[in-house]
Amino acid sequence: MSSMTTISQVLGKFCKFIGPGIMVSVAYMDPGNYSTSVSGGAQFRYELLFSIFISNIFAVILQCLCVKLGSVTGLDLAENCRRYLPRKWNLIIYVFAEIAIIATDLAEVVGTAIALQILFHIPVLWGVILTILDVLIILIFYRPEQHSMKQVRFFEMFVSFFVAATVVCFILELFKISIPDKLELFRGFLPSKVIFEEDQAMYISLGILGATVMPHSLYLGSSLVKSRLHEFDLKKFGKLGSRPSLSAIKSTLNYSYAELIISLFFIATFVNSAILIVAGATLFGQPDAEDADLTSIYELLSRYISPAAGLIFALAMLFSGQSAGIICTMAGQIVSEGFLQWSFQPWVTRLLTRLLAIIPCFLVTLFMGERGIANILNLSQVVLSLILPIVSLPLIYFTSNSKIMTVTETFEHNEPIDEPTESTALNEQNKHKVNYANSRWLTVASYLVWATIGSLNCYLVISFLMGADVHF
Repeated sequence: MSSMTTISQVLGKFCKFIGPGIMVSVAYMDPGNYSTSVSGGAQFRYELLFSIFISNIFAVILQCLCVKLGSVTGLDLAENCRRYLPRKWNLIIYVFAEIAIIATDLAEVVGTAIALQILFHIPVLWGVILTILDVLIILIFYRPEQHSMKQVRFFEMFVSFFVAATVVCFILELFKISIPDKLELFRGFLPSKVIFEEDQAMYISLGILGATVMPHSLYLGSSLVKSRLHEFDLKKFGKLGSRPSLSAIKSTLNYSYAELIISLFFIATFVNSAILIVAGATLFGQPDAEDADLTSIYELLSRYISPAAGLIFALAMLFSGQSAGIICTMAGQIVSEGFLQWSFQPWVTRLLTRLLAIIPCFLVTLFMGERGIANILNLSQVVLSLILPIVSLPLIYFTSNSKIMTVTETFEHNEPIDEPTESTALNEQNKHKVNYANSRWLTVASYLVWATIGSLNCYLVISFLMGADVHF
């Protein structure tokens, strides 16, 4: 077989895996990112691009662990927490995961509502209500537990349309700005001491981290990979075991890794960097830009670049807010079903999880006004950063545990098997075991990421308690 034929086959197979990584990347480019990245660009120009870059490195490491956990165990992160953690710790982590979804939904719903106000002059409160209905209507028709892979891919393409529209909007924004000193821009991706010298820079950096490595995306990433594994086992064996077969894991795992990494770097990193670059090039040094909210960001872009630039920004908010709202509702369902094993109809589960997250958003919008919303948006992203070490620690523990990450498969029948029993143990010589637990270097890297995030969070909290002005 020629090398060109092999490359063609690999690319053809890879195309079938496009979708989950794009849906995960949505969680890294919602309107909450706009608020924190614009604040970073307006106050520190390009110096916080490093925060975006390192946040995406952290995201890649943690999301690869999610892909591995979901592929090897056949369970998402929430389901693994319910199975392997004591009930008390399972419930505590569930509460923090739900708080993270509420904080995430706040940014997405409010951002979309403000975009509707700018584009169609719909009051923000009505925009919030329309956003809820829109997401619910869409998700009623998304039932991967009943649909074929063709229908799942159609839904992934539907979300990918919003992602592509967001990317196009920021490409257009970049063409509308001027950056005389390109070297200054590229230096922004290198470590900067301003992060530790300025309390506000640390606050915004943690907001960027929380808006990038969102806790709910870990549950989402570990769940989305399951549909391809199920498709493989149904086609090859005609049934599903309690865990994916070794053949399914070998066939899908590397492609899932590749699709995820490419999606995060070429979509999430690009969009987050573009937001900060546009803000740094146009709003840095402007007296009214430092405390700009989403509405005033639109007005500033319209004033300092052009009305078209403001319009493109509002469209990007609408597209990303809609796609992120859909993804957040999916994550809410995954969290509730995984931790609590809810047995309601799927549409009831989606309605309950959506209301649980959306009621605080509605109250904030109703009582705090647009100025209060701007402060709450930045705070919500920092809250996500504070919660991230709590929900990511079980992920690292599970993927480093050989007992959880070892797959057993029989040679004789070459089909997926259920959990080992006393009778199956008698045929140990006919079984093949593969340990997918993290290597030593990956375990060290994962815990370093966890420790870094935790240390930065402690630094922020201590700074706040000592009286630093971090708008906490």
